[in-house]
Amino acid sequence: RSTDYGTTYEKLNDKVGLKTVLSYLYVSPTNKRKIMLLSDPEIESSILISSDEGATYQKYRLNFYIQSLLFHPKQEEWILAYSLDQKLLSLVTDVGANHWLVVLCSRPIWMSVTGLDKEPDFVHMEAQTADGHTHYLTCRIQECSETKRSRPFSRSIDISSLVVQDEYIFIQVTAGGRANYYVSYRREPFAQIKLPKYSLPKDMHIISTDENQVFAAVQEWNQNDTYNLYISDTRGVYFTLALENVKSSRGLEGNIIIDLYEVAGIKGIFLANRKIDDQIKTFITYNKGRDWRLLQAPDTDLRGNPVVCQLPFCSLHLHLQLSENPYTSGSISSKETAPGLLVATGNIGSELSYTDVGVFISSDGGNSWRQIFEEEYNVWFLDWGGALVAMKHTSVPIRHMWVSFDEGRSWNKYSFTSTPLFVDGSLVDPGIETQIMTVFGHFSLRSEWQLVKVDYKSIFSRRCNKDDYQTWHLHNQGEPCVMGERKIYKKRKPGAQCSLGRDYSQTVVSEPCVCGQGDFECDYGYERHSNNQCVPAFWFSPSSLSKDCSIGQSYWNSTGYRRIVSNNCTDGLREKYMAKMEKCPGKAPRGLHILTTDGKLVTEQGHNATFIILVEE
Repeated sequence: RSTDYGTTYEKLNDKVGLKTVLSYLYVSPTNKRKIMLLSDPEIESSILISSDEGATYQKYRLNFYIQSLLFHPKQEEWILAYSLDQKLLSLVTDVGANHWLVVLCSRPIWMSVTGLDKEPDFVHMEAQTADGHTHYLTCRIQECSETKRSRPFSRSIDISSLVVQDEYIFIQVTAGGRANYYVSYRREPFAQIKLPKYSLPKDMHIISTDENQVFAAVQEWNQNDTYNLYISDTRGVYFTLALENVKSSRGLEGNIIIDLYEVAGIKGIFLANRKIDDQIKTFITYNKGRDWRLLQAPDTDLRGNPVVCQLPFCSLHLHLQLSENPYTSGSISSKETAPGLLVATGNIGSELSYTDVGVFISSDGGNSWRQIFEEEYNVWFLDWGGALVAMKHTSVPIRHMWVSFDEGRSWNKYSFTSTPLFVDGSLVDPGIETQIMTVFGHFSLRSEWQLVKVDYKSIFSRRCNKDDYQTWHLHNQGEPCVMGERKIYKKRKPGAQCSLGRDYSQTVVSEPCVCGQGDFECDYGYERHSNNQCVPAFWFSPSSLSKDCSIGQSYWNSTGYRRIVSNNCTDGLREKYMAKMEKCPGKAPRGLHILTTDGKLVTEQGHNATFIILVEE
């Protein structure tokens, strides 16, 4: 372990008597000083717990085998363990007491947002009942016996379909060979997700639940390597189509990867790779999927020669996969701490290429791009994005890295090791004041791992002052209103070789814009036509909104438009396009049936006859 950013290391095995083989290391999300180590279950079943950053450990032997641990997001002492014999175990309050509560169930999921449940210690889980069906169950972590569990959804659900994410819970139920999807918003009763009626989904993935809206990727019955992108209303029930035929692929563990990337630091900006006529092209949106456009290629190449690339026949295309290795930068990256700055691997041409690639950078949120390398590089953000560190992505050993202080316009070459190193990855914290980077790898295929600490503090000549900053106006091809706001960011001037440090705070000036047509998307059941108007789709009848409405009640009658979720525009077209609260319309009765109590339509004179009147509606 190292407690000084990799300057010195100490070996723990001899110090704390670790003579067993360790399989996993966990760090508590609520207390970074707390570390838990699991032993290899094939050797012995034990857990080692440290409360002082790994300086000392207390060892506890267990009578079961832990497969994985799950820390509670709020309560430091609460831990769930998933054992190899498929039991849910909860460690409650006092770790040292070694008190484990064993509960039979399937995989557990902590809720993401505490406070929405009546109790803050709820566990969400799938569990198989005696009849062999899988159900969604909840319980309090300290009271999770059979009699104490709740069943928020009465029917059985598909195995491994439970998703608890922010304020939403999703489940899947397959009936008659067709998958149906249900959602609960803010722990309210479940409602069936409504896709356009022509949609026949065979697979769905929840991409994002940020800012009270759901992005979902749906694979239709006739799709194989693409998904359609849908976006929901606030409750996550009614979905409208945002983009068709988004490229998909499989990860190293067989997981589905959708080529959709959310730009960090600025809400509403997404990049997607779409398949058109067997070509993959990169599109960008600045309003959460309402409008998409191709990326404009750079004006010049690395040597300053003009680039001939005319939209829509030629554009910039980017690889949008996040790295499955947390110690490499991936093919695209952006940071909350550096809004507007994007770095991505890609190419210029008619479609996305996997051979002729380079590295491109945007300093204005994707409006314009510059090429910074002609080969594939890993690029990391240093000191809040004020400096960029690049290392060649290659299978051969290297010993140089490049550093830029002007957003990739110029680079300085540095040697970080005297002997070439096969680089496996690096650790970088973009906000720490000491500007430390740890590179790890090996000198040969048979050598042990090497850790190289790179301290950049000496190349930051001073702390930044007010003359080192400039303002940057967010825009979409010159349009200053993005998601209903005008935003002005403070950023370090390119070339200013000064450090921001830990106490740096970004100053953002924002003011709302007047609502225009671009701030509204078509509501569920409506489609945008060439005149930019939202009209009812062929499968949708606007009067259906009042179908389940009773006389005396009211309902929201859609105008065909809904304001984009998290859009902050005011006035303008807002009143015109807002749904109107209306009284439920009266309807003619139907389905009249007349019966008698004895089931006969004849009766003897002098006898009473009781009639039963039934009306369907």
